[in-house]
Amino acid sequence: MTASDSAATPPSLPHGLTSRQVLSWRNAIATLFALAGFSFASWVGRIPTVRDTFGASHSEIGILLFGLAIGSLLGLVVAGKLVERFGAKIVVRACVVLFVASLAATALIIGVLGSFFGAVISLAVFGLAFSTYDVAINLSGTANERLLGRSSMPTLHGFYSLGTMAGAGFGAAAEALSVPLATHLVIVSAIVLITALVVSGFILPERLADPPPNTVEMKIAAGELTAPKLKSVWLEPRTILIGIIVLGMAFAEGSAIDWLALAMVDGYEISNAFGTLIFGVFVTAMTATRFFGVRALDRFGRVPVLRASAGLAAAGLLLVIFSPAVWLAVIGTALWGAGAALGFPVGISAAADDPKRATARVTAVATIAYASTLIGPPMIGVLSDQVGVLNALLLIVVLAIISGLLSPYARELAGRHAFPYVDFSSPGTTSIAITMATTEMHFVITPEQIEEAQRENERRGLGKFKRKRPGGK
Repeated sequence: MTASDSAATPPSLPHGLTSRQVLSWRNAIATLFALAGFSFASWVGRIPTVRDTFGASHSEIGILLFGLAIGSLLGLVVAGKLVERFGAKIVVRACVVLFVASLAATALIIGVLGSFFGAVISLAVFGLAFSTYDVAINLSGTANERLLGRSSMPTLHGFYSLGTMAGAGFGAAAEALSVPLATHLVIVSAIVLITALVVSGFILPERLADPPPNTVEMKIAAGELTAPKLKSVWLEPRTILIGIIVLGMAFAEGSAIDWLALAMVDGYEISNAFGTLIFGVFVTAMTATRFFGVRALDRFGRVPVLRASAGLAAAGLLLVIFSPAVWLAVIGTALWGAGAALGFPVGISAAADDPKRATARVTAVATIAYASTLIGPPMIGVLSDQVGVLNALLLIVVLAIISGLLSPYARELAGRHAFPYVDFSSPGTTSIAITMATTEMHFVITPEQIEEAQRENERRGLGKFKRKRPGGK
């Protein structure tokens, strides 16, 4: 544990937790993110081998990927309920067993049995387990983030990107050495399974990050009051708008994974190897931004960061689409990667602001975002046939701009960059409303807030801030 880690951790933690426990939990989640990226990239990197094995057309490969996407969406349907009932730790362990087993089975079905239909089914199972695992580690990560008291989700997603780079490199080496698909993915499955089962032991229950219950909630728990009926998170405008923000940014990220290399090769008439290298520029820019973006989030808040991200993504895409030279398109690729980096993790953090309904809201936002993986690749493909692959990327520019315009809806609900917000789905709202209606309102200001206001006023030359005494003029 470093000094910076100690500084980042609140001096007083609830439930008798220690800083070491919270940081070990964070490190475990970071490792699980890296394993997710490693396993997924290992599969994606061998798709050319899969195509050659089956002698498949692009549309047939699309069917394989569609099976994966359908499984992923089905996983999102059950993920939130499973985490609420069993906790992230149990769900992670169960899902990692299932998704590595299905990954290894896919390799054996393709490489040994040569069954196309069997591969579609096994990939659907892989997608189901993988997306459930993904939601579980995101939920656990947001709970840990609340205990840390600072932004950490972009860093966790940065480890996913690092895992993706490692998986792509491992897959490229396997391709170069002509390692059989089954051998490669069985080794990957074993590495992921053993590591995940070990590090998941450091995950703590998400409820440890929940605030203490208020009076109304304690009376509900004791049976003295009836809990109010909560509306579905799918009827909450803020949740849906955060989902749309994440959809646009996830589309920007996912479309690069599917189409960037091909767009560069076809649009700028460069070699396949150079196209792959340019995709590496995108991944590197995205990974670096996720690690360094936490400082910008802590300093400026979500809204300015999301606006800047959307602007960078749109500017980068426009350079890629319209540049007269390849080197300008490479710069555009870097800007695109940096702009796409923070949208998903920041949106997940925003959905989890209220810990009481974090699971349902994160699941809803993730479901909307995952829809981009289902509709994105074929939509870009259809547009490419009509207007060309580079011009088809203009759709992503539009979605990025929409995400930037909607960014205020992801503003923090508590903390330094927050705005006043009342969660009408919370049981505590009833007692707040009664208090406001029957008592004279007093704003409670802490000594720390007074000192901060004094420093700000002195900086502006406005004199010292004075708190009025009761009955004072």
